[in-house]
Amino acid sequence: MNKIIKLFLVFSVIAFFSQYAHSQIISGQITNNLGQKVALVNIALQPTNIGTTTDSLGNYSLRVPEGTFTLLFTHISYQAISKKITIGKGENSKIDVVLNVKTETLKAVEVIDNEKAVRTQVSTIEVNPTALKNMPSPFGDFNQAISAVGLGVNNNSELSSAYSVRGGNFEENLVYVNNIEIYRPFLVRAGQQEGLSFVNPEMVKGVEFSSGGWQPKYGDKLSSVLNITYKKPTEFHAVVSAGLLGGAAHIEGSSKSQKMSYMVGVRQKSGRYLFNTLPTKGQYFPNFTDVQGFFNFSLGKKTDVSVLLSYGRNRYLIVPETRRTDFGTFNQSLRLTVDFAGQESLNYDTWQAGANLTHHFSSKFTSHFIFSGLKTFEREFINTEGTYRLCDVNTDMSSPDFNTCLFVRGTGSLYNYGRNFLDAQILSAENRNEFRPNERRKIEMGLRISNENINDKINQYNFSDSSEYVKITEKLNTEISLNSTRLSAYAQQTHFIGERQTLTYGFRLNYWTLNQQLLFSPRVQYSIKPNWKKNILFNAALGLYQQPPFYRELRDFNGVINKDLKAQSSIHAIMGMDWSFKQWERPFKFIAEVYYKYLTNVIPYDMDNVRLRYYANNNAVAYTVGADFRVSGEFIKGTESWFNLGLLSTKEDVQGDERGYIRRPTDQRITLTIFFEDHIPDNPSIRVNMRMMYGSGLPFGVPNLPNYRSVFSGGDYKRLDIGFSKIIKFKDKKFLESVWLGLDILNLFGADNKISYLWIPDFMGNQYAVPNGLSQRFFNLRVVLRK
Repeated sequence: MNKIIKLFLVFSVIAFFSQYAHSQIISGQITNNLGQKVALVNIALQPTNIGTTTDSLGNYSLRVPEGTFTLLFTHISYQAISKKITIGKGENSKIDVVLNVKTETLKAVEVIDNEKAVRTQVSTIEVNPTALKNMPSPFGDFNQAISAVGLGVNNNSELSSAYSVRGGNFEENLVYVNNIEIYRPFLVRAGQQEGLSFVNPEMVKGVEFSSGGWQPKYGDKLSSVLNITYKKPTEFHAVVSAGLLGGAAHIEGSSKSQKMSYMVGVRQKSGRYLFNTLPTKGQYFPNFTDVQGFFNFSLGKKTDVSVLLSYGRNRYLIVPETRRTDFGTFNQSLRLTVDFAGQESLNYDTWQAGANLTHHFSSKFTSHFIFSGLKTFEREFINTEGTYRLCDVNTDMSSPDFNTCLFVRGTGSLYNYGRNFLDAQILSAENRNEFRPNERRKIEMGLRISNENINDKINQYNFSDSSEYVKITEKLNTEISLNSTRLSAYAQQTHFIGERQTLTYGFRLNYWTLNQQLLFSPRVQYSIKPNWKKNILFNAALGLYQQPPFYRELRDFNGVINKDLKAQSSIHAIMGMDWSFKQWERPFKFIAEVYYKYLTNVIPYDMDNVRLRYYANNNAVAYTVGADFRVSGEFIKGTESWFNLGLLSTKEDVQGDERGYIRRPTDQRITLTIFFEDHIPDNPSIRVNMRMMYGSGLPFGVPNLPNYRSVFSGGDYKRLDIGFSKIIKFKDKKFLESVWLGLDILNLFGADNKISYLWIPDFMGNQYAVPNGLSQRFFNLRVVLRK
């Protein structure tokens, strides 16, 4: 492992300095005659071999020597354009170009969508980062916004950044920031304990989200890929924001020569006021801080280096005092009252770092060398006791004792103790390569090696003490150490067939030293745009996706590690339609997809809030079938809104339980997400943003009784957040460019949503599922200053 990493470093240093030289920068944006941004435009500096391609937003940047040259812009769907330029030493130039459609496809209705790089990929959408920042949510969390955007994405807690996709769970999602893989915390149990999600919204340039059927170049998970690109700023900007639930500061800029750029952001999240609306009352002291830096360096004409640094500090302390929960029906209304003693203290410290060295060997061949590391220290100190009383409530409105306890069904105490310590270190080295032999082919391949070192010390137990007996509900006391290495590789090729078809095919390889399993995962994507008047594209994907177990899957309920656990496998079969059209002279898009997933070697699990507890056995098969629909566009001129509808069914058959197929913990049959943006007529500086989310009930069962898994259905999740904002812009930008003032009303209708259930016994030994609720209505004030 260390020798391989050293070889990577030596090669990188050689490329680093051999290419170092003074250079000038030409940059710009490519659009077409309809004003749309054009991706994958080839840009060549003739007569040299220097070149590049535009990104998904049509932007490009090229380091060139001094002298006189010809810039050639080419694309398979557009007429080529050449520009003669003369550039002096230390001179930078911005050249924007407008391309015209080739004559054989000149009619606007026949133009292939210029977001083709994303559009041709089934289940993949590109998201405007500005729309995500404007979306009302408790903490302005990026992942919360993603859950309202992606196809088939579900999030059932406004307090959590975790999301599930098309029947998968929270730990089946890949997240990349500039090709660096990002990891979730290990020990977090509830949404209110989470810190900020990794992605800093102010640093984001581009967002791509895939809900399935993604290409082989992305890693080994079962459900989704979130691919984030951070900005490379060219001028100075600063942002400061503050609100009742936290604040942030951000600066960015570049050197005069444009050879170095930087972004530094600090975020702070404090949910104390919001947490006071939870059912459990007490003293909340949450404090979550995130610091990130992203730096780019130009090392000559062909070599760039980007460095990403991050530190997350999560502190969560609660001294619970009381809780009162009313549940049941009007005819049989029950009430649980709990008086607490003790406290919970959770401390998480996470460092992540990554470096990406990009070298352009020629205009056709580019190589990326990526090095990353994660170090996390997670500590849990739990010592709480709750004395409870379960009673029937008087629902007779004519009675003087209305809404009081009629008689007591059960009394007792709940005791939770924990002293848990987890240290984890993950180091990786990766090489990614892109080769374009011509305009109609693109070949990509790469390999990755990573080492994981995890040490977990668990000492926790829970018991309930009711009227006549003590029942231990959980007891763990163990120490676990794991050190293993993973190897992976991929290769894929994309063919642009004619003007209207795209075919991508390839495979992934994966090997893990712990279970010594070698995985081969072939995948294929295809898209075709018929020669119709309507701008409709059809796409499809078929592939094998395999997720080797991580630490959490290996550990069963008793803290025992199953080192022979194999990877879960899922076959994705997806077909979709993407229709871009104009209505009221404004752009719109309609996406419809159907999908089927068949899973083998499934590891069953139970879900409690955001905590997943695995059975650590490959003893189940499962399937997911569903459909997603999305309409997006300018419903109001100059704004962006969308409507997402998802339908699915996911079930599993556990070997030996003799129950056949039962609902999986993420079997949410119906989801509906709406984001709508509006502004005052003739005054777009005053805006309204609305986010509405609905999800049908999730299944749940009796804990520690596998035969009663998923026998009940929880309540629906429904929530409406609305935000009002005013932007004040200044003509004299010497001190400030703008001030943004916002008022968010979170959970406008005060919906009483449930996240999990607490099981309480009565005197007769009957168990009652007491719902654990989420936050209530909350008013949040925010201000953002931009320079």
